[in-house]
Amino acid sequence: MDLLEYQGKELFARHGLAVSRGMTARSVEDAVAAAAGLGFPVVVKAQVLIGGRGKAGGVKLAGSEEELREHAGAILGMSIRGHVVHTLWIERASEIASELYASVLLDRSAKAPLVMFSSEGGIEIEQVAREHPDKLAREHVDYLGGLQREQALEIAAAGGAPEDLREAIADALCCLYEVFCQEEATLTEINPLIITPEREVRALDAKVTLDDNALFRHPENQGYSDLESLDPLERRAREEGVQYVGLDGDIGILGNGAGLVMSTLDVVAQAGGRPANFLDAGGGADAAKIEQAASLILSNPAVKAVLFNIFGGITRCDEVAKGLIAAFESLKPTLPFVVRLDGTNAEQGRELLAEAQLPGVHSAQTMDEAAALVVELARSAENVGSAR
Repeated sequence: MDLLEYQGKELFARHGLAVSRGMTARSVEDAVAAAAGLGFPVVVKAQVLIGGRGKAGGVKLAGSEEELREHAGAILGMSIRGHVVHTLWIERASEIASELYASVLLDRSAKAPLVMFSSEGGIEIEQVAREHPDKLAREHVDYLGGLQREQALEIAAAGGAPEDLREAIADALCCLYEVFCQEEATLTEINPLIITPEREVRALDAKVTLDDNALFRHPENQGYSDLESLDPLERRAREEGVQYVGLDGDIGILGNGAGLVMSTLDVVAQAGGRPANFLDAGGGADAAKIEQAASLILSNPAVKAVLFNIFGGITRCDEVAKGLIAAFESLKPTLPFVVRLDGTNAEQGRELLAEAQLPGVHSAQTMDEAAALVVELARSAENVGSAR
């Protein structure tokens, strides 16, 4: 679960990390009241679960109530790469001597937390790694031992921290690691971590991703879920209990089991296609769940073709076929579908689809065959659309 900036800062403050003072606002009048308590100048920040807010006009400095009203009114309701702004963070403007970068993330390949620190903050870390590799420190941390202060000091020095601030930066790294572990996060990032003219180290931004599967152990964090800030289809999927993640392609994907869906995405990409989503129907999905999932995929106007890749274990292939037939009856889709059924009751499922004679539904025996066919159908649909 991704957190908004102000929510991440609440977590940071809970663990002793210095953050800039601010208040949330959901209206212009809320913003004015917040600024009255904080004092001008203030920064008006859009709260959305996506980067690039500043470039999109979602971060503005206001030196007066008139400017504040203008900026708050413009930012509220703004769409930033498809994410509508419903909440603002009104923050006391900070004087900045320099900007740093710090993060702790789960390195799945190493199966260990990775701490990163750089004296080059405020820009994308990929750009830092490319242009200033000598100023980016990367150190794995032993889960059992945790991040020791000595290691934090070494990371600060390796990343180019000013000598007089290495102690304070090491403290910040230890706090960030504490948030990562105790809140069961997969990412805790500060960009920028600022140094003020008074030589204070403070988090000016916050990016935190919590492990959804661990939220039952953290009831105090469950209220952070902000459905309004999610992509509309992802919000709908969450409300319906479907595992769905939107992507930027044009081929809708449905599978049962996260591993199979990920493999399907890879195979489609290898065939030259661009998946439009990750959708895991889960084990034991019945006809109603399949119909629901198909409706979700078809709600994306970018989708030009759909691939169902089912390996029946707990999930019965005949139930998948029934769900697809029901979806065609209720939704009447005009897009081509490729269906690959294997495993439990696969033969019965294929027979049901053959008898139904659904328009535009194609059968495939293997995953590679299914991927190649759906990519071809998506391209054909695109060419037809271009010709029109």
